[in-house]
Amino acid sequence: MSTNKLYVIGVGGSGAKCLESMIHFAATGLLGDSKLELLLVDPDESNGNVERTRNSLNIYQNCQQLVNAGDKAISSGWMGTTIKYHGLWSPFAQESQNRELGSFFRYSTLRSNEPALSSLFDVLYSSEERTQTLDEGFRGRPSIGSAVMSQIDMRRLGEAPWSTLIQSIEADAGSGQNPKILLCGSMFGGTGASGLPTIAKLINNCLNPPGESKNIRGAVRLGCVFLLPYFSFTVPPDAESNEGLFASADHFLLNTEAALRYYVDRSGDLFDSIYLLGNESTEAVKFSVGRGTQNNQPHFIELMAALGARDFLLNDRTDSLMLLSRQQQGLVTWRDLPDWPNVKKLMANSTRLSYIWLSEIEKELEQARTQGFNRYGKLAPWLDRYYDSGDRGESTFKFDTPHQQEAIKIISTWSRDYLRWINSLHQCESDRVELFKTQSFGDASGNIRRDSLSDLIVEDTRDPRTKKQQDDLANIKGGLDNRRREEIDRGTAGLAKALYKQVNLGC
Repeated sequence: MSTNKLYVIGVGGSGAKCLESMIHFAATGLLGDSKLELLLVDPDESNGNVERTRNSLNIYQNCQQLVNAGDKAISSGWMGTTIKYHGLWSPFAQESQNRELGSFFRYSTLRSNEPALSSLFDVLYSSEERTQTLDEGFRGRPSIGSAVMSQIDMRRLGEAPWSTLIQSIEADAGSGQNPKILLCGSMFGGTGASGLPTIAKLINNCLNPPGESKNIRGAVRLGCVFLLPYFSFTVPPDAESNEGLFASADHFLLNTEAALRYYVDRSGDLFDSIYLLGNESTEAVKFSVGRGTQNNQPHFIELMAALGARDFLLNDRTDSLMLLSRQQQGLVTWRDLPDWPNVKKLMANSTRLSYIWLSEIEKELEQARTQGFNRYGKLAPWLDRYYDSGDRGESTFKFDTPHQQEAIKIISTWSRDYLRWINSLHQCESDRVELFKTQSFGDASGNIRRDSLSDLIVEDTRDPRTKKQQDDLANIKGGLDNRRREEIDRGTAGLAKALYKQVNLGC
């Protein structure tokens, strides 16, 4: 798979969750050895969905840097995608005053100097809307979000992080790389519905400035993943008195209809590719106005969004329309996913790796630490392939060094975060997701069930003999011990890569 470059901008909480799935896709090898550059956009800078995505990104970057530091690459692509993070940008980033709609538009000044404009503002926005603090987002109101986002002009793209993002895109286009930019977000909330068209137009105009000869836009492909309503919530009776303005799921379809009409009438030729994703039923989530409590678990629609990003990255489609549906309503299986054989193989490999690391390898490494490397090494001879004992003098690969012990924690942290994501995808109440048998992942405390390797994958089509051989823990650990020194990197990174090769199903 050749190296590709993709810039992804996640707008709002749903956009952040799409990036979360893409990060986990990057770990599995589904994005190959491509390069991603990510930017999050949200006025709610402490949004729980945004925070979880940033945490997964940090975990991935630590692990990716660790396993790619050695000389022996993993041909299958595990941890092969490089991700650069441009940060979180808020439209209020340069605003020092109260983050109210009225303050943002200098409403008091308008009343004094432009009474006609202030009267129009009064007609468009209620007193409650004018005085609502917006640092928890646009409260599910695209009319508020559009007003704020419309004030972003070309000069804002000269500020960080936009400046570094645009400069990178221009450099790629100038060197003939034909970069791709993908926006992700919902059409039914406040931030995504208002931010997606505004940001897309700004980028389009920035790459093809009106009245100037520079036209980088022709060398760039611009795409968007639009999410239709796929979750809902019940507003508690006391919400209005306690929370002020808040989003209402009753308005989602109306917001979506208005957004779709806008794109048809005003932005039909803005994007080169559009991925429109929705679901027949909506997932019930906990009501929240924003901040840390807006922390909805991953959903299979965001998995589909990541598959759309993969398609946009790896293909240059000119089709006017492509349709994707599933075989049975209310059920998601491997065969409902685009390119499902490859998706299944790579997701299964990373799931097997994470499961065996946490259920077997991590436990044995901890026993070696507490009982002593030399003593426990007699029970796990493969240890000596990757680590040096404490009596061998100075060595980068001494088992008990802080560097190697921290590396073990990095692999374990990624494994838990990846299985957490996989498990969450299967917890939808509105639909059954049948990709993995997640009961094998363990209990709520994170205790992994042992001896369930053969029972991880739904629709496991391996023949019994092959399955027995590939899932036998003695064979897997024996393979770790039998690898020649010249085939492996040493240390924890080498151990993780060697284990991945051992558990790789290969087909």
